Amino acid sequence: MKLPVSPRAAALLAGPLVALLARSWRVETSGEERWRALVDAGRPHVFLLWHDALLPLLWKHRGRQVTIVVSDARDGRYLAEFARRIGYREARGSSTRGGVRALIGAVKALRAGGAIAFTPDGPRGPRRELKGGVLLAAQRGEAPVVPLHAAADRAWRLASWDRFMIPKPRARVRIAYGVPFHVEPGAEGIEAARVRAEQELAQLVREAGWDDGATDTD
Repeated sequence: MKLPVSPRAAALLAGPLVALLARSWRVETSGEERWRALVDAGRPHVFLLWHDALLPLLWKHRGRQVTIVVSDARDGRYLAEFARRIGYREARGSSTRGGVRALIGAVKALRAGGAIAFTPDGPRGPRRELKGGVLLAAQRGEAPVVPLHAAADRAWRLASWDRFMIPKPRARVRIAYGVPFHVEPGAEGIEAARVRAEQELAQLVREAGWDDGATDTD
């Protein structure tokens, strides 16, 4: 996603258009009460989602001051600038660049009672392959993990490593929330949580439906 403008300029130019598009989506949810229970109780939590489903999930949870972990790479800055404009905070870094700094920022946000969001296959993939930084952050921050996924009945898919999804105007967007779970102490806890996370995300992809049926045609 190499654009001939800076991330800030891209957000200024494209942000209003994306917002206009997003307001046209017909959003439906399943399992949302699982996440709402944590919010109502004022508990910190960790959103876990695949990178390709990021855009509708950013829109759904806008304005809540969720901390997102974004790459220091230029591609990550485009999304970060848009996210900041719709009410997100950020912890900069990724599994490949600035990972320790991002982990520290994420744990700090959780211990302060906030929520964070990770895309564990970002910033460059492989697509839907889980890396463990998110689970380490949840473990150290003593916060439950909330898996979630989004799908659309009509969407554009970018020619990128993740096949990034942009739901089309008036698309039906379905957001599915999984069962929150904790990461137990130690390396064994991380491994058990990794297996659980992969299973939960796979189930949510099936539950949300429409997954790779979204194509470049109407």
